[in-house]
Amino acid sequence: MKLRRLALLATAFGTTVPLSTACSSAPPPTVAVAPAGTGFGMVIHGGAGTITRATMTDEMEAQYRAVLEQALRTGYEILERGGSSLDAVEATVRVMEDAPMFNAGRGAVFTNEGRNELDAAIMDGRTLQAGAIAGVTRVRNPISLARAVMERSPHVMMIREGAEAFGRELGHEMVPESYFFTENRWNALRRALEAEGLPMPDRPTTAPPSDDGLTLHEDDSDRKFGTVGAVALDRHGNLAAATSTGGMTNKRFGRVGDVPIIGAGTYASPGCAVSATGHGEFFIRNIVAYDICARMTYTGVSLDRAAHQVVMQRLVEQGGDGGIIAMDAAGNYTMTFNSAGMYRGYIDAQGRSTVAIYRE
Repeated sequence: MKLRRLALLATAFGTTVPLSTACSSAPPPTVAVAPAGTGFGMVIHGGAGTITRATMTDEMEAQYRAVLEQALRTGYEILERGGSSLDAVEATVRVMEDAPMFNAGRGAVFTNEGRNELDAAIMDGRTLQAGAIAGVTRVRNPISLARAVMERSPHVMMIREGAEAFGRELGHEMVPESYFFTENRWNALRRALEAEGLPMPDRPTTAPPSDDGLTLHEDDSDRKFGTVGAVALDRHGNLAAATSTGGMTNKRFGRVGDVPIIGAGTYASPGCAVSATGHGEFFIRNIVAYDICARMTYTGVSLDRAAHQVVMQRLVEQGGDGGIIAMDAAGNYTMTFNSAGMYRGYIDAQGRSTVAIYRE
C-alpha cells in the first residue's frame, strides 16, 4: 500500500519512478513540481545513518514519522499562503529542534565533557546571504539565531559565548543546559566513554529523571550522524536551506562539523538549495553542498545527477557516509544518501506529502 502511494505520487508529477534514493549504481530519481510562480515545495531530513527496520520498533517509527509530518506541514502552511522559503525552512527546522528524538536542539548528543554544543546555519538563495552559529549551549532554537546573524549583523558566523551574547541582546530564548538532556543521548555517551576506557562525567544535577516514555533509535556506530535540515522553493521562485545539529557524540576540543560551514553542510543559490547530514569532516573537505550546486551551474547536469556524483561516488570513494536533500529552481528535488537509511520527507504545492526512513 505504501509503495503504491509513492508510485501514485510520482506519477502525479510526470514520472513513474519510486520516490526512493537508495544506495545503488543508478542516479537517484528526481520529481518535478509546477513552474516557479505557481508551484512550491519542501524537502526535509532528520539525519542519516545505520537506520534499518531491524533497529526500529513500531512505536519508534511512528514517533519519527509523526514529527517529520508535523515539520512538513509547518513549512507547507507558510509556503501555501505565499510566505518565503526562508521563513518556511526556519520554522520547519525549529519543529525538529524542539523534538527530542533528533540530534538538534533538545535531544542533541553529548560532548566528551557531558555538554550539548549546538551548530546551525541558514542561507537565502535569492540574495546569497547566510548566517551560522557554532558551539552554543543555551540557545533553544539555534536555527533562529543563525538567521539573526544573517539578517541583523554584518557577519556570517558567530561561535560560543559571543553568539549567545548576541542572541541575548536580540531577545532570543535562552534555556538552562538541562533543557537539552535526554536519557538516550546520555547513555550513548556512557557507551562511547566505556569503549575508550574513560570515566563518565557527573550527571547534571538538574537533569530530568527520565524521558517520559520516549523511545529513540540509537546506534553507537552513528555517533557522527543526526543532523536535521530543510530546503524549500516558494511561490516567488526563491530557494532557501537550513540545517541544525548537535554534532558528534563524545566530540572533544570544540570540534565543529559541516553544518555551520557555508558550502559544506548548507548552501543555497538562485538555482539550487542543499542541506546535508553525515560525517561532517568529509562534507567539509569536499564542500559537498556547494559542489552539488556548482556541478549544475558549470557542467549543466541535473540536480539528481550532481547529487549522485558527489554523494554516491565521490564520498563513497573516500569512505564518507551520509546524505543530502536538495531542490532546484524548477522544483526538482532529490533525497540522496549512501547510508542504510535517512529520515526524510517531501511535500508538494497540493499538500501531498511522503515520509520515508529506510532504503525503500
